[in-house]
This record gives sequence, C-alpha cells and structure tokens, in this order.
Amino acid sequence: MYLLLGAALGTVGGLFGIGGGLIAIPVLGVLFGLDQQIAQGTALVMVVPNVMLALWRYHQRNRIALRHALPLASMGFCFAWIGSIWAVGIDAQLMRIGFVAFLLALSAYNLVRMFMAPVPASAQMRYAWPWLGVLGAASGAMGGLFGVGGAVVATPVLTSVFGTTQVVAQGLALALALPSTGVTLVTYAAHDQVDWGIALPMAVGGLLSISWGVKVAHAMPERWLRGLFCGFLVLCAVMLAFKV
Repeated sequence: MYLLLGAALGTVGGLFGIGGGLIAIPVLGVLFGLDQQIAQGTALVMVVPNVMLALWRYHQRNRIALRHALPLASMGFCFAWIGSIWAVGIDAQLMRIGFVAFLLALSAYNLVRMFMAPVPASAQMRYAWPWLGVLGAASGAMGGLFGVGGAVVATPVLTSVFGTTQVVAQGLALALALPSTGVTLVTYAAHDQVDWGIALPMAVGGLLSISWGVKVAHAMPERWLRGLFCGFLVLCAVMLAFKV
C-alpha cells in the first residue's frame, strides 16, 4: 500500500516539480493519523530522492542555468535549516493550522494569477542576483518550516515575477528544493520525527513513477499545467483542514 501511495505521489511530484511532499503530508495526516511534524518528516524521505531524480529529468529536457540555480539553492539551504529547527519545537496542532493557512494563501495567490492578464514568459530571467537569493531565502524558510522543500513557493513567483515559463520555473524550483529538503530531513530525523516503516516503501514507489510525471509536464499546455497546480493546492488544503 505504501509503495502504491509513493508511486501516485511521485507522479504528482514530477508533474508539478514539487517532489510529492505537499500532498503526502495531508494524506499521512488524514488517512494514517500521523502528527503534523511526523507526517512532514516521513514525507521528506520520499521527497528527497524524488527531487533528485526529477531535477535530473528536468535538466535533461530543459537545461537549468547554474547562475540562476546557485543563489536559489544556497540561500534555500541556509534558511531551510533555520526553518526546520523552528518547526520541530512547535505544537503539532498549531503547526497543522499554520500549514493549512499556508496552503490557502498559496491557493489564493494562484487563483488570482489565473484571472490576471497573461504575462509574456521566456527562458530569460527578468531579475537575477540578489533577487533570486531573496526568493531562495523565503522559499527555503517556508520549506523548512512545513517540510515541502520550498518549490511550491518558488514556482509561481518565478513565473509571475521573474517571467519564466512554467517548466523552467519548476526545474529551478527543484534545484532550490534539493538542498533545502536534504537539510530539513536531517533535522526532522535527528528529532525522531520520521516513520521509516512508511517512508522507505513510499520513497521506492516515488522513484519508480516520477519520471513519467516529468514527461507529462513537458507535454501538457502551459495553462492546463498552471490550472491543475492551483486545483492541487486547494485539494491539499481541504484534506488537511479536516484534521484541524
């Protein structure tokens, strides 16, 4: 069951460039009754290898510029570490409420973007350093706090503010997520906030399916991908709200 769950979540993670953790956390909390921090730590065991493989697949299809990825990843790493240390000491119920609020705010932002006039996208950045570093810091802090890697924050900002296409944004967001999810997992594991019996088979299932999700993402029209991403965020928020 955990293997199949990991395969489903891996497909979603590859499709949206987020590693699958964003939906794994509500599923583990709602269906398996895990506390918020344990759900986040368990999901991260699947997310880290998923992000590694998805990043490689995105890089193969749409080369990721090191000059853009480096400031995102370095600042994301530092602030994810700070956020994860803070997260393990917060009350589980309060953390869950905060996670729902985070998802709803992100959903609202994406909904507003759906009805705004489209902004011409390109593979070229409108802004570089230090603004990419600022985005990496903010995304890393949110990723470390909520165990989602920061990609879910970075992706819509990269498309709307920095002017990249959706697939370029998702590739860069994965470059940000890899070091931030790694340090966050280490912090959660060190504080015994991981259920390894659930996490390891989920990780295997995710690795078997994430490449297919990446392939679908590159074949899907831009507007469809953004719309599905927005609906995905709303679904996650509703699922977790049932446990608050």
